[in-house]
Amino acid sequence: MTETTAPGCTDIEPAQACPIAPVVDLVFSRWTTPILWTLNEYGRQRFVELQRRIGVITPKVLTQRLRQLERDGLITREYFAEVPPRVEYDISPLGRSLAPLFHSLAEWSPNLAEVDAARAHFDANEPANRRP
Repeated sequence: MTETTAPGCTDIEPAQACPIAPVVDLVFSRWTTPILWTLNEYGRQRFVELQRRIGVITPKVLTQRLRQLERDGLITREYFAEVPPRVEYDISPLGRSLAPLFHSLAEWSPNLAEVDAARAHFDANEPANRRP
């Protein structure tokens, strides 16, 4: 069986097909959004403060995500050579540039009630043997 594509669509790069896909992958990967939102909302925080505000994230996963976000330039990490050592994280100017996006999503969030209603309606009316 051969796969067919629409005429003229044989060499389209994924980023060209959906130019926001790389942004979505970067910003909306698991735990990234809560970390960035928390730092944007509450400012500079230590690891434990950040973990407490986010909730159910494990220390290992938080460490991994913080390293990736620092690598991506979305947060900054400052080490203080004290006894005991102290590390603080903050959202970078690049990360802060996402604030309007977070604000827009927060404004849209009341629509989640409609999403829940649509899901309930769909689930109640979905035939068990429906094929894609």
